[in-house]
Amino acid sequence: MTITRAVKEYLRYCRVGRNYSPYTLRNYEHYLNSFSAWALEAKLIDVEKIGGDDILEFQEHLATKHTPPLGPSSRNYYLIALRSLLRFLSMSEANVISIAKIPLSKTGQRQIQFISADDMERLNAAIAGERLTDKRDRAIVKTLFSTGLRVSELVALKRNEVSLVKGEFSVKGKGGKVRPVFLSDEALEILADYLESRSDSNPFVFIRHYTNSRLDSNKTSLTARSVQRILHTLALKAGLSKPVTPHKLRHGFATDLLQNGADLRSVQALLGHSSVATTQIYTHVTDRSLREAHHRFHDTKRGDALDPALKS
Repeated sequence: MTITRAVKEYLRYCRVGRNYSPYTLRNYEHYLNSFSAWALEAKLIDVEKIGGDDILEFQEHLATKHTPPLGPSSRNYYLIALRSLLRFLSMSEANVISIAKIPLSKTGQRQIQFISADDMERLNAAIAGERLTDKRDRAIVKTLFSTGLRVSELVALKRNEVSLVKGEFSVKGKGGKVRPVFLSDEALEILADYLESRSDSNPFVFIRHYTNSRLDSNKTSLTARSVQRILHTLALKAGLSKPVTPHKLRHGFATDLLQNGADLRSVQALLGHSSVATTQIYTHVTDRSLREAHHRFHDTKRGDALDPALKS
């Protein structure tokens, strides 16, 4: 079987047999089509001819010739998709390389990037206007930070799914898992203000707004890329030195919960992680905060910390 045909069959299986989300399907299609294109250029046609050396050459291609060159974490996404394809083919009794021979790159400890409280205040100040787009952008920022939603979940959200009375809704996350999502009082107020300011009948919560009336009658929902661009523009407007992304706001949500006493299992459920091991990446951030607190209160001379009345 050719690699191209194998990729098509696997993607069909993911879509029909596994019911993967459109977002996951797009990612798998991108990773596997990239491998297929590289293999074609390398004159590697038959999927059963893929060997360990080919995998290493593909990794080298991603690390040195890809634009831009990819680091270990990014390369692993391609390898994970490739391993999934080969696992599917081996279940069909194809004579393909064992996935045990395709180890993932070592990446080291993942560093969490989250928005600070000061930057959050400056970001909020940058969207203090009363135009409809200001209200929308303010609702996007507050909703992401208040709920920890993935950007794909945010743009798929529909108005009839959100209870403005209860301040909650359900989303279908990765793997089709449904989880409850809760809005803070502030986020609920801002989101309600945005929705009540709209006169359209578009079912989606977050949509495009045009100044041109002809275009405005054709409102469409925002895409994940649109939200990323909005946050990038807001960060520049706020004068922030570091970019703001949907995932950075999600990280901020999780870190804020843990630093204020939430337990790991609760945060796991709110983020929609399938494993608590994924959520544990945030403990390194909170551990650092604990270490700083310990240093403030215990790494000083005990005499300096005593009440003067007790020093006699």
